[in-house]
Order: sequence, then C-alpha cells, then structure tokens
Amino acid sequence: MNTPTVLTVILNYRTAEMTLESAKSACIAMADVPGGIVIVDNDSRDGSFETIRAEVAKWEFDRIRVVASPRNGGFGAGNNYGMAQALPDGTPPDFVYLLNSDAFPATDAISSLRDYMVAHPKVGITGSDIRGEDGVRHTAAFRFPSVASEFETAARTGVISRMLSRHIVALPTPDVPTRIGWTPGASFMMRRSMLDEIGAFDEGYFLYFEETDLCLRADRAGWETHFVPQSHVVHIGSVSTGMGEWGRTPTYWFDSRRRYFVKNHGIATFWATILARLAGGLMWRLRAVLSRRPFGEARFFLSDLIRHACAPRKDTLQ
Repeated sequence: MNTPTVLTVILNYRTAEMTLESAKSACIAMADVPGGIVIVDNDSRDGSFETIRAEVAKWEFDRIRVVASPRNGGFGAGNNYGMAQALPDGTPPDFVYLLNSDAFPATDAISSLRDYMVAHPKVGITGSDIRGEDGVRHTAAFRFPSVASEFETAARTGVISRMLSRHIVALPTPDVPTRIGWTPGASFMMRRSMLDEIGAFDEGYFLYFEETDLCLRADRAGWETHFVPQSHVVHIGSVSTGMGEWGRTPTYWFDSRRRYFVKNHGIATFWATILARLAGGLMWRLRAVLSRRPFGEARFFLSDLIRHACAPRKDTLQ
C-alpha cells in the first residue's frame, strides 16, 4: 500500500521573509512525507513572488514550487489556487495541508495530522495544537457560532457565560484528540475525497469565517473535524492581516460574518445575531462605564455592526 501523500500550501501576501521561514520549517516537516509544497503569492505586487522564487531555487528540497495567483481574492481564493495544484509528479494529493505564512510546524506536525486522518476515515479536517512564540497555547478548538454565542460573546458576564456554557464558541483546549466544530486555518489539513464531495473554500469570503464555513459544510455532509494535540505549530498571528492592531473593524470582517450567517442559517437568524450582539454589547458597556473599565474592542464596533447590517447589498444573499 502506498503511503498517503500531502500537498502543503503556504499563502503569501507581502510577507516574503516570514513566508520563507515558514516554508523552511515545512520542508523539514515534509522530509519524510510523500508529496510536495506549493507557495502561493496572493498578488502581492511588492516583489514577494520574485524574492521567494529566487530564494527557493537555491534550496536542496526539490519538492517545492512557487506560483503566483492572478488576483488577490482573499484567504480562501488564494488557498484554492494552491490546492488546485498537482504534486510534483503530476498526481493529486490524498491530503491538503494549509499552513499560514507566519506559522512554523514542528518536525512531526504534518505527519501527525496525516497519520491520524488515515486511522480515522470519517475525519475530513484536522487542526493542530497552536502556540505562540512564548509557548502559550492559542485557542484552536471551537464550536460553531450561534445566536446564543453572539450574546454571550458580547455580554462578557460570568453569570451569562455559565448559563450559556454549551454555546461558548471557544472550547477549552483538549489534551487528547477531540471532535470539534471548527479549527483555524493556520494549520488545517483536509482530506481530498472530502473536498471532491463538498468543494473547496467559498470565495465569497475575503477574510475570516471561510474555514468555519468549510467545516460546517463538511459537518453537514457527514465529515468530522478533529483537534489533534500531538501536532504542534508555533503561530505568530495576524502578520498579514494586522488584526492585532485594528483600531476599527474592517468592512470585510462584517461582510464575512454576514455571509456566514445568512448563507448557512438564513436572514432571520442573521438579524437575530445582530440583536443578540447589540443586547450583549450594551449590557457590557453599562457595566464597563459603571466600573470605569475600557470597552476592550475596536472603536465604534456596535455602530459599525448596525450600519453594515442595514446597508444595501450588492451580493445575491438577502
């Protein structure tokens, strides 16, 4: 029996040096894994493609290619472009592994995910134990968002969180392999037969919610998503998106949030999530004012949320 193959996809957007460091880690992790690596430059237009291609050409690892996406359609579109590439021998892979350009897998991180999925044929998606450079665990296991979770997230109140504990999106990080709702795209392995059935990322998302959407589609088709703590990845986080430095939540985040709820749960549920987020947010603001604490979120978040929800739509979602 042939050893299952893996195609590792690394998406670059104006982070050439970081991408090269990530790719070096991926080469080590892929040394004993049949398959290949493809780096996709997501139309950076800053010389990234040329820089990465010139550097990779010097490496001894010969199962790596650098390709240029013709457009920047966001995270999902860029990764779809990479996922459509064949292995170096021209064959399709058995598994596709997505690695963020600011993430660095341990030597056995990729093989651990692959081996787990080989042993569990109902699992269509797996995610890794992700830690920061300081060794602190990042949350990488989640439930699917809901109306109740939107209220709990915004309210930030202990008694409400206890009452809605079964709806809290962020799960405690498991120490053993565990079925979950979804896992972040920073380290994200998919079974190709699942992708053949349900399709790749919905390119209607520019950034955020695309992996949540894919995991939900997989779940509805009978495929499971599991968190595999034996696979370790260091993730710096938000290098390309600048999320950690947001002064104000960008429109594309609201676009993606709206698309996720309307597409998967309907327009009525979307409006219920808006009301839930507003109610919880106002409750938190009252507590914050009375206790003289900062709101702890992007400026004008609630007003931007309402303004975006009420804006005329150009897409086909109502």
